[in-house]
Amino acid sequence: MALKEQIRVGGRSARIQSAVHDAVHELGALTTRNQVTVPQIAAVAGVTPSTIYRRWGDLQTLLADVAVARLRPIADPEDTGAVESDLRAFIDQFAEEMSSPVGRALMRDVFSSGQSFPSQCAGFTCDHLATITARAQARGETPFDVDEVIDHVVAPIIYHILYGDREVTPDYCQSLLARLRSLPAM
Repeated sequence: MALKEQIRVGGRSARIQSAVHDAVHELGALTTRNQVTVPQIAAVAGVTPSTIYRRWGDLQTLLADVAVARLRPIADPEDTGAVESDLRAFIDQFAEEMSSPVGRALMRDVFSSGQSFPSQCAGFTCDHLATITARAQARGETPFDVDEVIDHVVAPIIYHILYGDREVTPDYCQSLLARLRSLPAM
């Protein structure tokens, strides 16, 4: 059985990851994504291109890793005091962030890598929704089904953002939530 390389938390590996991620951000601010190369990133990060290829494999995987790091939540969803308003606030913020130019670029990077990055991002969304349902239960409210919210609210939002066939407005998001509430219990 082959052992997978263990990446230590902290130490040289963490410094390299941080330097490379910072270099991607720095170069991304100076030029377009399609003009950034591994040798440029390596030079700015102070590592060799082979270090990047050894760790990430290719540019697209590196960009996806950077995107996932930016999409990783830094705080729990807003606690408004009620499950309905918590969910509404979360969906509005989610749609706004994902439909922004930065959010669209991050999603393109995540989906184009061919790796497991999309499932990590899906996990972030599910974790936030689970936090909202746990709060609802703690307050004695009826929680919602996370999978139903994913299927009937989050999925259409992502679909329309990716395909650009509809503006994802707060009114549209609220209509998805209203339709979710009107679905028969399964």
